[in-house]
Amino acid sequence: MTRKNAWVKLAMAGAVTFSLIACKDTQTLQENEQLKAKVAELQKESGQVGNDLETMTAARDALAKENEQLKAEIKTLKTKNSGKKAAHRKRRRS
Repeated sequence: MTRKNAWVKLAMAGAVTFSLIACKDTQTLQENEQLKAKVAELQKESGQVGNDLETMTAARDALAKENEQLKAEIKTLKTKNSGKKAAHRKRRRS
């Protein structure tokens, strides 16, 4: 009878262990699904950020080009105006 009780106790311990393992597996599967969803969301956001970066880089390059053109235009205007001012001053002095 003692052996029978030992086998029953062993069987009960095994059943409890397997049920706990099954619960942990279920919990682990749920966590894995949540993590997969988060990874997919982050990958999507990363792709969007990459697209935004490309757009901003192109806009920055266009603005830099426009800035250089405007600087050149200002430089030509300054040289044109400085010549006129000098000639105008000479006329007043004489």
